[in-house]
Amino acid sequence: MSVNDSRSHERADRARRSAPRRAPRLLTCLLGTAGLVLLSPSVARAAVEPAARVSESGLDAWAVAGLTFLVLVSLFLTAVAVTTVAWMLHAWRSPQSLAATGFSGRHRLPERTFSLLVPARHEEGVLGDTLDALAALQHPRYEVIAIVGHDDPGTDAVARAAAARHPSRVRVVVDDSVPKNKPKALNRALQECRGDVVGVFDAEDDVHPQLLRLIDNRFTETGADVVQGGVQLMNMRTSWWSLRNCMEYYFWFRSRLHFHAQARFIPLGGNTVFIRTALIRDAGGWDAECLAEDCEIGVRLSTNGARVVVAYDPEVATREETPGSLKSLYKQRTRWNQGFLQVLRKGEWRRLPTFRQRLMARYLLTMPFLQAATGVMIPISVLLMLTAKVPTPIALLTFLPLAPTVVSLVVEVAGLGDFGRVYGMRIRMRDYARLLLGSFPYQVFLAAAAIRSVVRELRGDGSWEKTEHSNVHRSLPVVAQLRPQLQTANAVSLGEREAV
Repeated sequence: MSVNDSRSHERADRARRSAPRRAPRLLTCLLGTAGLVLLSPSVARAAVEPAARVSESGLDAWAVAGLTFLVLVSLFLTAVAVTTVAWMLHAWRSPQSLAATGFSGRHRLPERTFSLLVPARHEEGVLGDTLDALAALQHPRYEVIAIVGHDDPGTDAVARAAAARHPSRVRVVVDDSVPKNKPKALNRALQECRGDVVGVFDAEDDVHPQLLRLIDNRFTETGADVVQGGVQLMNMRTSWWSLRNCMEYYFWFRSRLHFHAQARFIPLGGNTVFIRTALIRDAGGWDAECLAEDCEIGVRLSTNGARVVVAYDPEVATREETPGSLKSLYKQRTRWNQGFLQVLRKGEWRRLPTFRQRLMARYLLTMPFLQAATGVMIPISVLLMLTAKVPTPIALLTFLPLAPTVVSLVVEVAGLGDFGRVYGMRIRMRDYARLLLGSFPYQVFLAAAAIRSVVRELRGDGSWEKTEHSNVHRSLPVVAQLRPQLQTANAVSLGEREAV
C-alpha cells in the first residue's frame, strides 16, 4: 500500500470514529425538544394562557380545552417533524459521513462461514429465483436454508427443486409449528445452522452476487456482532403509493438506520441482516410471538450491548417490491406497528444503559400511537377550524408544524432525484408531482393502519398477516442475469462448499 493510500485510509478511519460522537448531541437536542413540548410546565402555560384569555372573551370551557389541545399537539408535531427531517439528512451531513455509510471496498480473503435463512410461505412464484440468486453469491463457504411449512406443498416443491439444482448450497428445512409465522420458522432453522454467521433474506429478495464478500469484510473491519445491509424497494411506478413506499425505504436504509446504529439503539431490518450465530443462540433466537421480530431482536441485542454496524451501497442493496395492493400494504403496516407496540409493552428497552437511549426507544416504539393520534386528530382539527373562533396567537402556533413539514417535502424531492441517479432511473416531472400530491393521503393511510394496530393490540389479536409478492421488481429472470456467476459458483470445489 502506498503512503497516499495509507493516509487516505487513516483520514477515513478518523471520520468514522468522529461521526458517532455527534449523534448523541443531535439526539439530545431533538428528543429534548420533544420532551419539552410534552413535559415542560412553561410550554404548557404558554399554550394555556392564550386559551385562558379566549375564555375571558366569552368562549365556553369546551372551546378553550379544544384550543389548548390543538396548540399542544401543534407544538408536539413540530418537534416530531424536526426530528424526522434531521434523521432523514443524517447520512448527508458531509461527504465524509456519506462515504462512511458504505462498504470500504478493500479486498480481503473470506474469513467466515454463513448460513442464509430464507423463510417462505405460499411463495411459489418468487422463491425459485431468490434461491438461484443466493446460490450464485461469490463466497466460497456458505449454505442456503429454505424454510417451508409442512402444510405448503407448492412452496416445498419449489424449494426442493432449487436444492436439486444446487445440491451443495441449498437445503430445505420443514417448519411444523402451528400457528405459523416468520420468527418460528427462523428459530426452527437456527437449530440446523452450521455457519459462523446467520443471515436472513425474504423469499422475493434480489441479491447482488458480491454482497456476502462485502459483509464478511465489514465484520472483519469493524469487529461487529451484527451487520445490517441495505434493502430497497424498486417498483416506484406501479401504483400511486409505490413511489412514497420506495422513498421511505431509501431514507430509512440510506440514512436513518446509520443514526440509530451510532446511537447504539437500532430496530433491525427484516432481511439482509447478519448476526453472529453464537450471539443469536445465546439470546434465545427470535421472539416467536412478536409481529416485528426484526425490531424486537434489534432492541434486545442493543440492550445487551451488541455492536451493530450498518452498511449501504446502492449497487449491492437487496432489491424488493412494494405490496401489490392497498389492502396488502394496510395489513403489512398494521403488523409492523403492532409489533412495535408489542416491543414497547415487553419493556426490554428499559434496560438500555443511558437515559438518551431509553428516551429514543420510547419515542420510536410509541410511533404507532403517535400516528394513530394524528389520524384521530385530523377530523377534530377540521371541526375546530370550522366551528371555533381561533385567536391570532393560537392560529399562528397551529401553523408551526408547517415549516418543518415543507422542509421534509423539499428533502424528499431532493432524495427522489438522488434515488434516480444512484439506481439509474430517469425521474420525470410526473414522478415529482406524484411524490408531493401523494404525501397527505399516504400519511392519512398510515394513520389508519396505526389505528388498526392499536385496536388489534388492545383486543389481544396477534395473528400474522402475510404480505403477498409477485416478482415485479425483477426486470429479467434472475437465472438469465446471473448465469455467469452461477457457472463460477458451480465450479467451486466440493471441499470448499462442504466447509460450512
